[in-house]
Amino acid sequence: MGFVTGFLKFASYLTLIIFIHLQPFILLMSYFSLRALTKSYDSHAALQEFSLELAKGEFVSIIGESGSGKSTLLRIAAGLLTQTSGEVLLGGKKIESPAEKLVPGYDEIKLIHQDYQLFPNTTVEENITRPLLNYDESYRKQRVAHLLDRLGLTPYKDRLPKQLSGGQQQKVAIAQAMAVEPEVLLLDEPFSHLDAIQKRKLIYELKELLREMDTTVIFVTHDLDDALWLTDSLVVLQKGKVTQKGNSKALCEQPKSKYVARLFSAINALPDREQAFIRPADIRIRTRGGLVGHVVEQRFLVHYNSLLIRLKEGGQLWEVDDPARKYQIGDRVYLHIQEEKVLVLKS
Repeated sequence: MGFVTGFLKFASYLTLIIFIHLQPFILLMSYFSLRALTKSYDSHAALQEFSLELAKGEFVSIIGESGSGKSTLLRIAAGLLTQTSGEVLLGGKKIESPAEKLVPGYDEIKLIHQDYQLFPNTTVEENITRPLLNYDESYRKQRVAHLLDRLGLTPYKDRLPKQLSGGQQQKVAIAQAMAVEPEVLLLDEPFSHLDAIQKRKLIYELKELLREMDTTVIFVTHDLDDALWLTDSLVVLQKGKVTQKGNSKALCEQPKSKYVARLFSAINALPDREQAFIRPADIRIRTRGGLVGHVVEQRFLVHYNSLLIRLKEGGQLWEVDDPARKYQIGDRVYLHIQEEKVLVLKS
């Protein structure tokens, strides 16, 4: 009996020691927490039981169409909108909503909008300086100079926002948000006004800066390519509800719905097979056998031709990839399905 009692005391002591040593790692694992968040307007649910746990310095992209609840989620996460239920925690500390806090928002959490929200009659340097007006002057000057340099804005520091390109204005908005060294950065489709070349360059520069500062990032967008340029960690949001989480490979190869599948490419419905689909890249064009069709449209893309093929049986239109660029409008083709690539999806 004495041995058992002694063993139990030792086990309890050991458990306590392990917890004390692991506690910092546990906290790191869930540095920024969004827990069971909901938001309703009358009878409309804008956000439904949304939960997300992020480690410090972790990036995640949330993808969803317009009206899916992305902006609502970010405003709640920033402490700028009162949720119906649920809570937001940063480093174990509760983020209070406007209903609980006299002045909404936190310096530790910054939200960047797609419309820049710059002060139009002040220079680039003055815009970035504004959040630092109550800080020590030497630190303020050093911080602003660092951000101007890191974002390539030093040559434009004396210009007004209207004298800048869209990409440069977005850089100023980012620098302004980063001035107070926030722990969390929330990006609300900030690149939607930029062309593809500007967008990729800015995302790459921003990613480097945020990694350097160990900033935790939530990026919301309707564009999968934009999301993947920043991070491979994805959350799909539809009608205020999470439909799937994971990396791009998992979501592409094992989508749970047609909506998730279509984020990555078109899908073709298989004849006489309920809820079964195949991607254009998973169809092989042969000279005989298989489904018969005719090419009705052809588009030249960077790595392949995209064909629109009308099936002989039923007249259904399919998108099919032609990496050999072999087939022309009017050609008769035979389509073979890679059975292991067939997706069975719910609506």
